[in-house]
Amino acid sequence: MAATSHSLLSPAPTSLPRARLAFPAVRAVAPRRRPYFPAVAAAASSMASSDADEKKETKLWGGRFEEGVTDAVERFTESISYDWQLYKYDIMGSKAHASMLAAQGLITTGDRDIILEGLDQIEKQIQDGKFEWRKDREDVHMNIEAALIEKVGEPAKKLHTARSRNDQIVTDLRLWCRDAIDKILIRIKQFQVSLVLLASKYVDLIVPGYTHLQRAQPVLLPHLLLSYVEQLERDAGRLIDCRERVNFCPLGACALAGTGLPIDRFKTAKDLKFTAPMKNSIDAVSDRDFVLEFLAANSIAAIHLSRIGEEWVLWASEEFGFLTPSDSVSTGSSIMPQKKNPDPMELVRGKSARVVGDLMTVLVLCKGLPQAYNRDLQEDKEPLFDSVKAILGMLEVCSEFAQNISFNSKRIQSSLPAGYLDATTLADYLVKKGVPFRTSHEIVGRCVALCVSKNCQLTELEMDDLKAVHPVFEADVYAYLGVENAVNKFISYGSTGSEQVKKQLEDWRVQLGINP
Repeated sequence: MAATSHSLLSPAPTSLPRARLAFPAVRAVAPRRRPYFPAVAAAASSMASSDADEKKETKLWGGRFEEGVTDAVERFTESISYDWQLYKYDIMGSKAHASMLAAQGLITTGDRDIILEGLDQIEKQIQDGKFEWRKDREDVHMNIEAALIEKVGEPAKKLHTARSRNDQIVTDLRLWCRDAIDKILIRIKQFQVSLVLLASKYVDLIVPGYTHLQRAQPVLLPHLLLSYVEQLERDAGRLIDCRERVNFCPLGACALAGTGLPIDRFKTAKDLKFTAPMKNSIDAVSDRDFVLEFLAANSIAAIHLSRIGEEWVLWASEEFGFLTPSDSVSTGSSIMPQKKNPDPMELVRGKSARVVGDLMTVLVLCKGLPQAYNRDLQEDKEPLFDSVKAILGMLEVCSEFAQNISFNSKRIQSSLPAGYLDATTLADYLVKKGVPFRTSHEIVGRCVALCVSKNCQLTELEMDDLKAVHPVFEADVYAYLGVENAVNKFISYGSTGSEQVKKQLEDWRVQLGINP
């Protein structure tokens, strides 16, 4: 449901006089009149006109007010255009609250049953698209409560006993975040599975590893792909930790001070599957640190996805040619018929900016707010909803992309000789011969300089060439040269050595429940 748009009217700009070095005597100047535009004047007059003749519904909170808010204020303060998405959780919380009120004798069981039946009917109306969301009722809570009063009458007026919209909205939001986190965790696992399956297709493929975007050492492609899987696992861990802190119940904190009525907040928390009620009623309604933590976790995940997108976009370029996306995950150009663009991953890279921006919005929103609830906090929902929508989409398309790409083994293998990727392994060889590493580093550097002068690879140096650099070299050195030999020499835990990578792949297959 889109928000009603309206224009902000601003004066026509006037040019400023150019600065002078000397200040002239002050002269009286007639003020410049603003240009007269009849259409603008009519619109301004319409906005300013009174709606006294139009019958407006009395607000549920309007007992002490003698007149209603203006249309401009109503448009500016409404949140139903986006917080309607919380209806499921608002109804869930209202049902739990009604049941608790009845259990405590604050309403009758008959009233409870009428309320629960009415809420069921409203939920079905919403799901069937037959519910009228009214902006004059401001938000999701007032829309549902007013509709319930219309539907069942007096019993519905008892529902708001011992609660406020302040604790109601933060309860809805925590319930929404809990489900959103669960959905993101599922998408993360799906992407991890896609990466592991992709890695399993290229178990022995060696690719250049880069630091500073310069060729560094040879690595197995599965080792690189599994590095993404590890990062995603930490993303999942942050969300799981966040979910634990989200899962505490604010309901019953009321506006900020709690209530003098004998409510049972532990029952409400249990019925809504929260860990426990929040301990401090002021804290319960006033802080959005759980939203910030959620947005921060999403932002870190988005950065990881953006880096994957960047690498795959580079690898799909003609300059690299390491990766080819299928037509099903590519787009073309409106003017250049030959183009095949990896647009999904470019947009993954781009949408990460939205997710980080959403975090910044709520950080600034919360900065400097006094305790307890402030209406500013209404602005937390749109960035939250946007962040979750973006991250779910990014994860989904990353999984799709991973399932529809191939790595160009021949192109990659033909590129491997460039860059002296086996240089560090040669230094390890010298260390095993008893040469201090710093000396080994210097010796290998001279070997590389010799290769540059001879326009050859380290594997192509004759023994006499190597001996001329340093007499420590022996015939067994050639078992360390070349990218295949170099990869096979890696033995440390977590390294790119073949046995280590095979073990990593197997561990992830087990952890993710992937059948062999």
